Amino acid sequence: MILVTGATGNVGRQVVSQLRDAGAAVRALVRDPSSAGLPEEVDVVRGDLSAPDTLEAALDGVESVFLVWPFFTADGAPAVLDAVGRHARRIVYLSSAGVREDVERQGDPINQFHADVERLIERSGLEWTFLRAGGFATNALAWAPEIRDGGVVRAPFGAATRSLIHERDIAAVAVRVLTGDGHGGAKHHLTGPELLSTVEQVRAVGEAAGRPARFEEVPVEEARRQMLASGWPASVVDGIFDAHAGMVTEPERITSTVEEITGVPARTFRQWAADHADDFR
Repeated sequence: MILVTGATGNVGRQVVSQLRDAGAAVRALVRDPSSAGLPEEVDVVRGDLSAPDTLEAALDGVESVFLVWPFFTADGAPAVLDAVGRHARRIVYLSSAGVREDVERQGDPINQFHADVERLIERSGLEWTFLRAGGFATNALAWAPEIRDGGVVRAPFGAATRSLIHERDIAAVAVRVLTGDGHGGAKHHLTGPELLSTVEQVRAVGEAAGRPARFEEVPVEEARRQMLASGWPASVVDGIFDAHAGMVTEPERITSTVEEITGVPARTFRQWAADHADDFR
């Protein structure tokens, strides 16, 4: 039995689906089973990573866990890992490609909590694998309202260049790791197969959706004020902006890890845009 956390998220839902298609016994951890919208043959159980005492029943009979950590700190992770360790032997953690092992402290809070969770997992006694994913293509869904309403995406860092990865490819790697052997102690760096600037990403989305779409640069401070007003923590906003500023001068790197593990080349961003075209119409 494989337990998938974050099972209703963009990546987790794909992991559940692909595990099911592979014939694996899969259990989905969700806060509200009635609204999960998962296939009937999936064992959907109620649980919450912020309340580790709710995990015991979900972990009963589980051998492996796919962990998505949904918080900005690792404060609650020790109790969760203790619960996992009482039942499972293996954990596959969806981490970040931005984690650096040559520094004591990461440069931003997102990579910091990923690094902190990684360290806790390494000390847990569980067999572990880290999927250090690069930028998620699904983050482009945040542009959907602007593209539907006028076709202009207003943001900073139009020249930031990324190797965005399709959620299906992250899930495909996760399924191979969860159902196979030989990945214990591995830190897999996952990316898409190409580099595209933010300007090019917006154009690709518009072409896929059949709607004119263009990028309009806005000052960093204006965008920062908007995110803070939406409730984002200042440290997280600053970390995101610093990372994007760095990608203007130093684009993300590309790896072939997806193809090496799955035997299939990683999907392009244009393929992602075609798969999600209806979201932008």
